Amino acid sequence: MNGQMSLFDNEDKIKEEYRGLVDKLNYHAELYYNEDNPKISDYEYDVMSSRLKQIENEHPDWIVNDSPTQRVGWKAQKGVLVKHNVPMLSLQDVFERSEVDEFVSSVREQFGDEAEFIVETKIDGLSMALRYEDGELKLAVTRGDGTNEGEDVTMNAKMITDVVRRMREPVPYIEIRGEVYMTRDAFARVNEVAEEEGKKTFANPRNCAAGTLRQIDTRITKERQLSMFVFNVQETRGVTFRTHLDGYEYLKRNGVKVIEKYYKCKTADEVWDAITRIGEARGELAYDIDGAVVKINNISERDTLGNTIKFPRWAIAYKYPPEVKTTILRSVEVNTGRTGRVTPVAVFDPISLCGTKVSRATLHNQAYINQLGLGIGDTILVYKSGEIIPKVNGVVRGMRPADWKLYQMPQVCPVCGHSLIREGGDADCNSCYKCVNLQCPGTVVNRIVNFVSRDCMDIKGFGSEYIRKLVSLGYLKDIGDIFSLGARREELIEQKVIGLAKNTDKLLDAIELARRTAPAQKILAGLGIPGVGKATAKELIAQFGSIGKVSAATVEELVMTEDIAETSATAIYNFFRDEGNRELLSRLEEAGLAFEAVTDITATDRLAGLAICITGTFPGVSRDDVAAKIEHNGGKVVASVSGKTSLLLMGDAAGSKARKAAELGVRTIGMAELDAMIEGEAQT
Repeated sequence: MNGQMSLFDNEDKIKEEYRGLVDKLNYHAELYYNEDNPKISDYEYDVMSSRLKQIENEHPDWIVNDSPTQRVGWKAQKGVLVKHNVPMLSLQDVFERSEVDEFVSSVREQFGDEAEFIVETKIDGLSMALRYEDGELKLAVTRGDGTNEGEDVTMNAKMITDVVRRMREPVPYIEIRGEVYMTRDAFARVNEVAEEEGKKTFANPRNCAAGTLRQIDTRITKERQLSMFVFNVQETRGVTFRTHLDGYEYLKRNGVKVIEKYYKCKTADEVWDAITRIGEARGELAYDIDGAVVKINNISERDTLGNTIKFPRWAIAYKYPPEVKTTILRSVEVNTGRTGRVTPVAVFDPISLCGTKVSRATLHNQAYINQLGLGIGDTILVYKSGEIIPKVNGVVRGMRPADWKLYQMPQVCPVCGHSLIREGGDADCNSCYKCVNLQCPGTVVNRIVNFVSRDCMDIKGFGSEYIRKLVSLGYLKDIGDIFSLGARREELIEQKVIGLAKNTDKLLDAIELARRTAPAQKILAGLGIPGVGKATAKELIAQFGSIGKVSAATVEELVMTEDIAETSATAIYNFFRDEGNRELLSRLEEAGLAFEAVTDITATDRLAGLAICITGTFPGVSRDDVAAKIEHNGGKVVASVSGKTSLLLMGDAAGSKARKAAELGVRTIGMAELDAMIEGEAQT
């Protein structure tokens, strides 16, 4: 009896584990496919997925409809949906050589020793199919759900240099499939620009490529320089290919860029050797790969094997495990970035990871250091996240030096010596510190970029290149110097700092316009106070009436403002207690900037008391403009759907917020109904 109970208990635990895996994998798939914001590595996802499949193989009666094994990819949400002519299936992942050998053996057993395999790089990007009619590119579509439909991204695809618009040897119809990706250099440039403009950076090149291919403005797609490799011929009319490589030869003759690293093999040893060679060359590539694909070369043999509902039976994907090596931590460097955040960087004995030499890795913040239990002289474990970014993920505690002690971050900025403050308002950075000295050389460029941005002073044409040049030449030492540039007009023209007189005057006119017209909340948002963006700045000005009164407020008074917690209130209070910041504030006021709130006589309270979340796109109007309309009429714009949300304003191609609203019973409206509410023609 006890044995039987034990068996039942164990089965219940496995069933609980199974349900947990389904939920976790669905959550991370949503982040990966639809929000382009993965929180875990592909390897971690694959390990969980492998365990899920193991449980389902042992308990097929447990399989639920929402299991990730019952679909390919994820539901496409943006843009126009297109039906797949040929399913864009994913590949069966394997992690051990024995699994590779088993695949090769099963194929050779069925088709004989003459069976051929192609081993090629598996690009870490976004899958896309291209359809050509009579040689002309007619349609580009993402994988979407993999079986039924994907998203039409034709206009963005045409911005990719590697996408051929017209075949040199046209045939009635051909559909080809490839991977859209971003080189590491292109990715670095995108993140550099985003950082300079104070925008959120992308986590990795795959994430960036996906977000770029699926967004609306084709100009952005062109600027970000996406690339593409084609890895399969999906369907043809008017031409046939005997083998996979025959298809590659046709594509290459037509200017199509196919996978650049591939090997023809026959035996299991040859296949494994090719996988190993590709793995060893990862560091030499200009782009990321997340494995090697093993596929049958002969097309008729592929047709014989066919597909499952999710995978082709004629191919597998071998996933490389993260390479981890030990080394000695020699020191910790502390750097002040453009945003003012102070970041510790581990400096260790050089090691080779993924084909490149590595000697440095970020340690993020003091909490991360505490979690690792890290001290100088420790033997540390280092790997490359996504095969790119070095990370410290462990310590060999039995090899610590006799004089070991936990590393502690400094309390002053390593660049200017100014006291650091703890960042507020960010759950991920509760142990992050920031230099708020507005004159700090380590942060001045980014502070000025933020100050002149659209959400702040909105000085048109004042780009980051001008700012870097003016800072490097000594014309700008802080944001206050912006309003003294007019007095140096002749010098700026003579030195051609901005260009000819016309360009110089255009910029100076834009500065003058902003000086006269920028409201107090935009000035406040531009100061770079931790946790104070445009929304918080607006709340503060509404509460206190002026920047002067905000600067004089106590912590207790500040927390009375909606959505301002004690941590943020303390950061605001400390900012205005700093002598250098107070001096800068005086200079801005003397320059004639508006510190007092201005009553907008056109504003209404038609949406007062409503917390409105926005999702989707709206023809002819930006999300920022929609948010401004809501706020102009007394409503509050919130970032996410919760039980406190009053309305979800839904545009075209709405995402996961719509499902969340339905689950919580949050009322959904369109732009027409919002306009009717503002005009007083609808019930709120």
